[in-house]
Amino acid sequence: LRQSVTFDNGTEFAGHLALHRLSIATFFCDPHAPWQKGGIENAIGRMRRFIPRKTDLVTLSTARFRQFIAAYNNTPRKCLDYRTPAESFAQVLHFECESTSWLSPGRR
Repeated sequence: LRQSVTFDNGTEFAGHLALHRLSIATFFCDPHAPWQKGGIENAIGRMRRFIPRKTDLVTLSTARFRQFIAAYNNTPRKCLDYRTPAESFAQVLHFECESTSWLSPGRR
């Protein structure tokens, strides 16, 4: 699903080389350059619609967290041709399963 990942310079990305084994290219942003990772900045902005800044995520109930995830994944995106992330992911999974020969009938 991913061809590349762009990181900031946080220590949480120290294991980025593991992605190379999956043939995923990795890149690091320059310090204080949020425009270099616009996708994640956009995602954080969307999350802030549901979860305010400085909210302790440990205090969220499982039900509230699931509501957030459902709302986030079922909001249409222009970059997905106005489909939702859930619809796009389901489509990718469908194509992956369709092209997997061992799933074809009669090969059990």
